[in-house]
Amino acid sequence: MSGALANPWAGEVALVVAGEGRVMRLTLGALAEMEAALGADSLVDLVARFEEGRFSSRDVLAVIVAGLRGGGWHGTAADLLTAEIEGGPLAAARAAAQLLARAFSLPEGQG
Repeated sequence: MSGALANPWAGEVALVVAGEGRVMRLTLGALAEMEAALGADSLVDLVARFEEGRFSSRDVLAVIVAGLRGGGWHGTAADLLTAEIEGGPLAAARAAAQLLARAFSLPEGQG
């Protein structure tokens, strides 16, 4: 396993995929790609689902893929179907929720 250092002030979240530490970030392009992957669902609805704990595995996968791609990864959702995520589905869901929270909130003292 190799680690990756994420900068929470830049909206980054670390995740270990297939033994490799990756930094995820939701850029505008990654958000647009995620929105397209989820079809008619809005980003506001997606954030609400995570906040209320009613997200699906499809939601988690879309956020993880978008975050990884925003962090420079060139894979696809299909690449993650067989990849091991350190900590399993629960860690993936936690990382996705954290990524959304960091992307859609201001740092403390701002605003």
